[in-house]
Amino acid sequence: MDQYILALDQGTTSSRAVIFNKKADIISIVQQPFSQHYPQPSWVEHDAMEIWATQLGSAQMAIAKANISPTQIAAIGITNQRETVVLWDRETGMPLHNAIVWQCRRTASFCDELRLQGHEELIQKKTGLLIDAYFSASKIRWLLDNVPGAREQAKEGKLAVGTIDSWLIWRLSQGKLHVTDPSNASRTMLFNIHNMVWDDELLDLFDIPHLILPKVVPSSAIVGETAVEVLGASIAIAGIAGDQQAALFGQGCLSRGQAKNTYGTGCFMLLNTGDEPIKSTQKLLTTVAWQIAGQKPQYALEGSVFIAGAAIQWLRDEMQIINSAAESEVLASSVADTGGVFVVPAFVGLGAPYWDQYARGIIIGITRGTNRAHIARATLESIAYQTCDLVKALCVDANCKVKELRVDGGATSNNLLLQIQADILGTRVIRPKMVESTVAGAAYLAGLACKYWAGTDELASLISSEATYFEPKLSLEIRVANYKKWQRAVKRASSWDVAEDYS
Repeated sequence: MDQYILALDQGTTSSRAVIFNKKADIISIVQQPFSQHYPQPSWVEHDAMEIWATQLGSAQMAIAKANISPTQIAAIGITNQRETVVLWDRETGMPLHNAIVWQCRRTASFCDELRLQGHEELIQKKTGLLIDAYFSASKIRWLLDNVPGAREQAKEGKLAVGTIDSWLIWRLSQGKLHVTDPSNASRTMLFNIHNMVWDDELLDLFDIPHLILPKVVPSSAIVGETAVEVLGASIAIAGIAGDQQAALFGQGCLSRGQAKNTYGTGCFMLLNTGDEPIKSTQKLLTTVAWQIAGQKPQYALEGSVFIAGAAIQWLRDEMQIINSAAESEVLASSVADTGGVFVVPAFVGLGAPYWDQYARGIIIGITRGTNRAHIARATLESIAYQTCDLVKALCVDANCKVKELRVDGGATSNNLLLQIQADILGTRVIRPKMVESTVAGAAYLAGLACKYWAGTDELASLISSEATYFEPKLSLEIRVANYKKWQRAVKRASSWDVAEDYS
């Protein structure tokens, strides 16, 4: 009988299950949404049991939809929303509280205190991260301090805590496995990315007992098996990676200097830096990309853009310049350029490398001849310029040149955007045939571990087949001149001080 790989993609708003064959083609995919909970302004929670139910249901339906037996699944790979944490009872397996989501800001004031106490240098040196409520450590501390009896139970070893990958593996194995991988561990602000262990000094700082944390295992390795009762067979669990690191692997960025950008609501860009963790001077994050069993861990630099695809939604919903996201390409293509217009979509401030929470969006360069097509094209260009900002920052930190940019995410269906991106970067942009890079990365990591695929060379050939290439066409002179204008526009947006009274 043919064998397959089952990949579980547990995201922020939905749980998916995807079955891949030997050619890395998708033969079955099922997706189920789940509820979002907002108990207070800026607080975000998920029901961990609903996450499990939707993920298990998706997996069962994907197997049925593929018309295969669970015994034909060679291995399972898992990718997940990062930083979100669950605290549960080891005996009952039940959560003590809703999962606290990566978006949640309830611990922001505690993180401010850590910064004021001078812990930023220590934390960045050990973890590669900046102090922020985004990461898991302060969320775990909050759970231990605010769930009645939790801290006492934790000290007695009665509780377990973990990111979503750990929670799913616990449920899949019916409590036999409490593990995570380095890519997820490196997002907690508790993991020393240099010696690859939970850091005692950081655990003391956050007052988190070591014994509630999962064992850290390689991202690509057979770490255990599912309980037969769960999916109808005992299946190897062999791949684990946080979503953005999984996308980097799924894009085939397996060597130092290779980069991928995911175009969603915002953008996540990761640059493979090989087996060297590079401390950022450009306000980027240093993270573990993955670790294959028996090999050194691989690292990445990561930067994020807050507003990318959301800018296209703004054109549609608030500005009503277009009726659908797809229309942005048609409208923007109707003019040769922006007519000197620049849009800086700093609707919620600016992300890396600026980190300016007080910046606000602007449209600049308008003349009497400016029309909605110019604004649409300038909005597309703003996504590409922000990506260019990230590439430049990554190259400064890594002291290397990005020779090509691999892309995925919903907005990459826009060919004009990708051509603009190639022109602004002066670099080839590659859109793979397999645009589901995140879930593919989880499948590839699992398939390597169980020898479903022979090695990374075989994977690289699968990933590169039938890719679409966008080559830069803009002259260096025009590219440099336009980028300087973009930088001036960003400076104008950054100078808007919302704390000042303009009345």
